[in-house]
Amino acid sequence: MATIKEDMAHFTTLASIKTPRVMRAVFFILLAAIIITIAFLIYVPWVQTTSGRGVVTTLSPNERKQDINALVPGRIEEWFVRDGSTVKKGDPIVRIADIDPNLLQRLQAERGQMELQLQAAQSALATARIDERRSRELFEAGLAARRDYELAQIKVAEMEGQVAAAQADLNRADVNIARQSEQIVRAPRDGFIQSLNAGDAATYINAGDVLATFVPEGAERVIEIFIDGRDVALVRPGDPARIQFEGWPAVQFSGWPSVAVGTFGGRVISVDQSAQVNGRFRVLIAEEKMDGYSWPEERYVRFGAAVQAWVLLETVPVGYEIWRQLNNFPPELPAATSSGSGTGSAN
Repeated sequence: MATIKEDMAHFTTLASIKTPRVMRAVFFILLAAIIITIAFLIYVPWVQTTSGRGVVTTLSPNERKQDINALVPGRIEEWFVRDGSTVKKGDPIVRIADIDPNLLQRLQAERGQMELQLQAAQSALATARIDERRSRELFEAGLAARRDYELAQIKVAEMEGQVAAAQADLNRADVNIARQSEQIVRAPRDGFIQSLNAGDAATYINAGDVLATFVPEGAERVIEIFIDGRDVALVRPGDPARIQFEGWPAVQFSGWPSVAVGTFGGRVISVDQSAQVNGRFRVLIAEEKMDGYSWPEERYVRFGAAVQAWVLLETVPVGYEIWRQLNNFPPELPAATSSGSGTGSAN
């Protein structure tokens, strides 16, 4: 050591050089940055997510957009609504008139004839039963042959068949009259008319033709998204989710949902058991108030609007998440699943 110091004493210029304060500061800054970065990667939590795009829909088919069909064939006589009209349950939408204006009267007259036929058949049946009872009494007394008694029984059976046929004809007549009487199509529930699909007055239509498109009011909204098959095993009913609605300003941090702005809370309620044609799985998400905020009103987020949703999964360190993304590994398995299977991770 002494020898080295004695040698260095000969290099006076080298001994006079000192490390600049700027470089010392840069060194300590870099060292602090490296330590902070390592601590950040190890200790800062990151919420893993699986995302998917979809639309706003509803669970009940009665609350979805639906077609209003013609109940009877005929021609359109009068419209009571137009595109965008708001209607209440039972409000008239359109009146349909049969091409034969006297059809309903003729059906009612035909029904009257069938009712008379039914009454005649019932009277004949009553008479046949009286004859059958008399023949039985005479046969039991030994004053009539068995053949006469059997013919009376056959007559009663024939009359019962005629009564049944007459009653069936009368029922069919009632059905026809009821169908022709349903010539005013009414709104099935509160809502509004999105579009009228049939022509103007005097347009001929068939039974079942689409007259208008109707959208119910006050339906319960849910989100329908489609996620990748690689992540579907990690999504379970009850998992929380964050939702970004189309046209709604938002700043999203998928790993830190608590600092996201403009997104709304949700809860997974259903995961399809089979994939769609494109290999993705449908996930339904219902509304759940988080941080005191509910979903925007329906006038801002209407049915069919596009959405982006993130289903929140397990919480892992930021460093692990970066390593996972670089290696294209799937997210971490839920704790209950990993402990039960003994694998500990999807990786």
